[in-house]
Amino acid sequence: MQEEYKIKDIIAEPDTIEGLNIPQSIVIDIILRLLFNEGNVSFSRFAEVLKVHNRIIDSILMWMQKEHLADVSKGTAEIGRFGYVFTLTDAGKERARDALERSQYVGPVPVSVPSYIQGIEIQTSGKRQISSAQVIDALKLLILPTNFHRYIGPAINSCSSLFLYGPPGNGKTTIAQAAASLIAGTSPIWLPYSITAGGQIIQIFDRHIHKPISIESGRTAEFGRFDKRWGLFKRPSVMVGGELKMDALDLRFDPVSKIYEAPLQMKANGGLLLIDDFGRQQIRPVDLFNRWIVPLESQVDIIRLHSGQSIVVPFRLLLVFSTNLNPHDLVDDAFLRRIQMKVNITPPDDKLFYQIFIMECKHLGIEFNKDAYLHLIQNWYKQQNRPFQAVQPRDILKTVMALCEYEGIPPQLSPELIDEACLIYFVK
Repeated sequence: MQEEYKIKDIIAEPDTIEGLNIPQSIVIDIILRLLFNEGNVSFSRFAEVLKVHNRIIDSILMWMQKEHLADVSKGTAEIGRFGYVFTLTDAGKERARDALERSQYVGPVPVSVPSYIQGIEIQTSGKRQISSAQVIDALKLLILPTNFHRYIGPAINSCSSLFLYGPPGNGKTTIAQAAASLIAGTSPIWLPYSITAGGQIIQIFDRHIHKPISIESGRTAEFGRFDKRWGLFKRPSVMVGGELKMDALDLRFDPVSKIYEAPLQMKANGGLLLIDDFGRQQIRPVDLFNRWIVPLESQVDIIRLHSGQSIVVPFRLLLVFSTNLNPHDLVDDAFLRRIQMKVNITPPDDKLFYQIFIMECKHLGIEFNKDAYLHLIQNWYKQQNRPFQAVQPRDILKTVMALCEYEGIPPQLSPELIDEACLIYFVK
């Protein structure tokens, strides 16, 4: 309740331009661009796009009318000014072109950097309360060593960093995804759609990452009239692999729209950022290490505008690295020391591999055949000195199913089908 009381203060709806805590010119420019793009704009449309109090919109539109920048094109007298439709004058169109030269951003009015910092810090202070039962349930689709959940749960609760390593095909990515679902299932987070710094707009909201949560009437009453420049979302999860480039970790400026896009770690604030296939990115591991060394130590990140202005923002997320390469070939001890928890995801032993095979048979609807299983183990693992991988039972059984479907026979197991599937699946 104490956290909610504090965030309630941050997201209380301002009803004056001064209460927005950003330059008035930014709001005027958004209104000018909206009018220029759409021609005739109703008052309700302004409210929908800008997401600020009607009183603020009305005061700016009245000022624009006095300055002969905007006119009322039509209106409904019964509901007063809120029924008006506005359009630009010739002088207003000239001002709008200047605004479009500065930026093409049209959307929710941004919040200030100090408000963003306070909002993130309030909602990420303290530890999460995810129980061992919740972690066990999230990992139930994986056959893992006894008490494995004790390696993962503390990292999630402490919002620290996690390094998953080991041979491929044993569930590292699935484990990270389970951690992401656990974090997403905790208390939702208030995030601004955009922020402003140095007169520039930085977009934070990403529809691929930020999943909105409907605000029930009870919760609305609890927070009062909240600032709609903030949205309520599930805790975000950002997952990147070999496609990651260094520029994704810095502010990205679009020279056409003249809008900045927030880096991935800002989009993940309050949630999880997974660097999958660590070591296979298009940047050297040492460069990635140098990029994270300050945020991992201080829980703050420094981003820079093209003007050279630096902005210090929170770095409050669970940072997860996952790799099937030897960690000591990727980074030095200084980096590993800054990763609080390191977990080796080892291949399954004979007993666990058998359990995984049985589970996958049930999942795929194939009747288990003991002779076929023993044939698989003897001829394709022991004789060939092939290590187990947790993913292999699923892959082999899916190949068997494809063969059965091709032959037009019901899914089944036999030593002959196992041999044919393994010949297709394994590389000599």
